[in-house]
Amino acid sequence: MPTGNKSEDVILLAHGDGGRLTHELVTGLFLRHFENRLLRELTDAAAFPVGEGRMAVTTDSFVIDPPFFPGGDIGKLAVCGTVNDLAVSGAEPRYLTVAFLIEEGFPLADLDRVVASMAQACQEAGVQVVAGDTKVVGRGHLDKIFINTTGVGLIRPDVDLGYHRLAPGDLILVNGNMGDHGMAVLAAREGFGFADQVVSDCVALHRITGRLLDELGRGVRLMRDLTRGGLATSAKEIAVSAGMDIWLSESEIPIGLAVQGAAEMLGVDPLYLANEGKFLAVVAPTEVEKALTLLRADELGREARIIGEVKAGGGNVFLKTALGGTKYLDLLAGAPLPRIC
Repeated sequence: MPTGNKSEDVILLAHGDGGRLTHELVTGLFLRHFENRLLRELTDAAAFPVGEGRMAVTTDSFVIDPPFFPGGDIGKLAVCGTVNDLAVSGAEPRYLTVAFLIEEGFPLADLDRVVASMAQACQEAGVQVVAGDTKVVGRGHLDKIFINTTGVGLIRPDVDLGYHRLAPGDLILVNGNMGDHGMAVLAAREGFGFADQVVSDCVALHRITGRLLDELGRGVRLMRDLTRGGLATSAKEIAVSAGMDIWLSESEIPIGLAVQGAAEMLGVDPLYLANEGKFLAVVAPTEVEKALTLLRADELGREARIIGEVKAGGGNVFLKTALGGTKYLDLLAGAPLPRIC
């Protein structure tokens, strides 16, 4: 019987960081009650047949603190984050629903700023808000503003992405520097002096992922949005779900100098920091050079790199360090940066 005085009896901040405790909560509790074929895949968006095509649906909640940060705000983040979940699932984003949960006393001018930012992000992404809801709670019962979104998109019949597509020899690409969003939010939250040197990468990715699918077709095996838990956690989830090992090369993983320096100073690992404009793609080796050329021709993929390879194995992730050693990477454990999105 739960006692109420043990950490395993209550929800911790770490249950929301996208790491080990999140995984245990999702698989051990939510899946136990809601289990079905679509949910069991645990992908960024559920895809199911509608008529002759397929529809993708995703939902997300945004509780970021602070709600305004270098490079964006909670409104822009809500739109881009939802669009990106659809994009890496191979869908063309079409519609959003939005629900606002607002604390009494939140400045109306700030709400206007958030909604205007959302509207601009929707226009840039080519999506429409078609339904919504607003709730207001008393002071102290919620922190400023939370936003929940649901995104709907369409998947072309020829798109086939999934863990089942991975094969030994496939190569792993990312479209740019790791950790920008996580470090930007941390700097803004804590008032660090380097706050003006790091800007969130918050941006919609559907156009660049769409071009990748247009040009490479089935040469793209899988894509993942590198948000909570960062690159390392996403790689581990992919390895476990695919039943294969992933080998990453530390020297090939792009990290900006400001983020690297700040991470070393603060003792955090950039590979576990959240990103809001970066994705991972697993690509067939015959198509990888074409993929790199395409990504680097886009402003959202200038720093694209091949960072690793899929190998036969049992769901492990290994990092070849710059010093020639090998490091085992696991799911994020703990909560170095809660409320990051």
